[in-house]
Amino acid sequence: MSNAPEPEESGFLPLGMAVLTVSDSRTEDDDKSGRLLADRLTAAGHELVDKRIVPDDIYRVRAAVSQWIVDEAVQVVISTGGTGITGRDTTPEAILPLMDMRVDGFGELFRQLSFEEIGSSALQSRAVAGVANATLLFVLPGSSGACRTAWDGILARQLDLRHKPCNFVSLIPRLRER
Repeated sequence: MSNAPEPEESGFLPLGMAVLTVSDSRTEDDDKSGRLLADRLTAAGHELVDKRIVPDDIYRVRAAVSQWIVDEAVQVVISTGGTGITGRDTTPEAILPLMDMRVDGFGELFRQLSFEEIGSSALQSRAVAGVANATLLFVLPGSSGACRTAWDGILARQLDLRHKPCNFVSLIPRLRER
């Protein structure tokens, strides 16, 4: 049984979300990407359950996400940072083992939208999404532009029950099916 909220009269279902910034150098004062995501999701009517910044370390990232995927108040985790191809970019490696299943179309669509904005540089993104313990996980690049693209181009609609013909929110009650 889940503590997922009930839809409002408008048909909107506010979700509990957590935002994780993965960075060795960012602080709350200069975390533009994490702040953008927190601002966007709360402006959309969702609840920011938690927001953290952790260093680029597989085990610290995995520990933070693991805490959220067992928290009934969190239905969505969005991480930003660590998706490039340098030695310290290990966020996908941290989070992928936690996933029960991947949503490959998210990364594909994200790179398509990014290509329209930044050209062939979009291929350097390893953005991924999936489900872990009935929690939706989205792994985004660290730039605020990439976070804006992901939220405005995909997540705002897919995390809104009113978006038709289908959305992630309508699937939340069925994510625990086995």
